[in-house]
Amino acid sequence: MTKKRKSPYCTPQEAAKYLRLETRTLNSMRWRDVGPRYRKHGNRVFYRYSDLDAWSENNDCGSGARATGHG
Repeated sequence: MTKKRKSPYCTPQEAAKYLRLETRTLNSMRWRDVGPRYRKHGNRVFYRYSDLDAWSENNDCGSGARATGHG
């Protein structure tokens, strides 16, 4: 039996759900060039889960004393 390979790509709807955003928010971010990296396969947009994770990590705002400038 052949093991089915899970795709590293997801649709904008799946990406938005993964990031806990509205799809329209993710679409707007893409148009403003401020969102996660994406790819176009033909005329369809796809995201890699690894790119979503990297984008989220790069948008860490911190917490506690470091975020507020105290300490």
